[in-house]
Amino acid sequence: MKQFPKSFLWGAASASFQVEGARNEDGKSDSIWDATSEGHIKRNVNGDVTCDHYHLYKEDVAFMKELGLKSYRFSVSWPRVMPQRGVVNEKGLQFYQNLVDELVQAGIEPFCTLYHWDLPMWVYNEGGWENPQIIEEFTEYARVVIDALSDRVRYWMTINEPACFIGFGYFEGRQAPFKTSSMSREQRFRDLAHISKNVLLCHGRGVQLIRERSKLKDPQIGFALNARNFVAYNETEAGIEKARNEMFDIEKGFSMAASWWADPMVLGRAPKYMDEILTKEELEFISQPLDYFGYNVYFANNYNGDMKEPDLGWPGMPRTQTGWPITPEVLYWSPKFLYERYSLPILITENGMSNLDFVMRDGKVHDPQRIDYMYGYLSALHKAMEEGIPVIGYTAWSIMDNFEWAEGCDPRFGLIYVDYRTLKRIPKDSFYWYKKVIQEGGLEE
Repeated sequence: MKQFPKSFLWGAASASFQVEGARNEDGKSDSIWDATSEGHIKRNVNGDVTCDHYHLYKEDVAFMKELGLKSYRFSVSWPRVMPQRGVVNEKGLQFYQNLVDELVQAGIEPFCTLYHWDLPMWVYNEGGWENPQIIEEFTEYARVVIDALSDRVRYWMTINEPACFIGFGYFEGRQAPFKTSSMSREQRFRDLAHISKNVLLCHGRGVQLIRERSKLKDPQIGFALNARNFVAYNETEAGIEKARNEMFDIEKGFSMAASWWADPMVLGRAPKYMDEILTKEELEFISQPLDYFGYNVYFANNYNGDMKEPDLGWPGMPRTQTGWPITPEVLYWSPKFLYERYSLPILITENGMSNLDFVMRDGKVHDPQRIDYMYGYLSALHKAMEEGIPVIGYTAWSIMDNFEWAEGCDPRFGLIYVDYRTLKRIPKDSFYWYKKVIQEGGLEE
């Protein structure tokens, strides 16, 4: 048995826009995903209903309890809580209070993410992440959420995947608000630096507010970053150093370099291009002490097969339904490199795979590929822990199939199948496999 610590946080995750639906209910206003997605989403679907978690959250938490989750990571919809400047939507806020109550009663630790991509359209119309004013707006929003939930929520994440919502949203047109840039490489970096500064200052403000206002003692604060990942396929000293350098190389990685975000957040050190605009005082504010390094990780870029530089992908290599390479070893190398550089305990805040899941003749959803995927990735994570890397938990993405951003509803990442026509939930085979792993606290050899 590959045993994990008894305190290990076995979890699963979702995000507000991806599961809640209820677009126009109870005072919610539009996010950038509501308002700018038309024409950008595969098969012209939208987030108006998705899984209807807003109405079915009690049923969903009951499934989580059956699964035996130790933790559940959710995010709060900013436009549901603050539909316009200075206005707190009590009905929207009550939804999250009810959700947290349900989780606590089920014995599940709530993990709250303050920002997971669904920027209010009213904030975007004022300049969004490009306008420093967003720091004031985020401060007001975060204060409202913290005051409402911090008597029951101990674990917090300030920001989810800024590499995507800034890099893909403001420069590559792949995510909302679907903006693109034709600037030179040098100017793109400088523009990225100014937008990123606003994100980083919001992170710092979030950390400060949680420390000051939490009603529970000793709140646990982190973030949920993602980045390009590289594994040492040649395990010589030179091969390991090459992989490590590539993971943190800003010139190659743009916003997807781990160091672009984490160096300021954790080390108080500005990377190139940001060192021209961040003062010493701002860096101190951004790099307030954190309790863990949250990381979303799916694959190693060595094998992606679509990078400009040569990589190690081969024709027909194992890939998920979205085309991502299946590289379990990334859950050994990435935690190792991140801990070496940042010295924070690691929390895997997302990991999982999209699979060709459908209801079969027996009425069940059989997903042996996902079971094998999770076994391989968890085995690699276990190896890292055996070598002394402190990992406090693993969070499967996702608890249920959901709206996968610009890919729409085609990719199915869930441990629970969702029939979007009827909203019926069906636990997949991987649900029951993961339940057994949680019960036994480890993996059978």
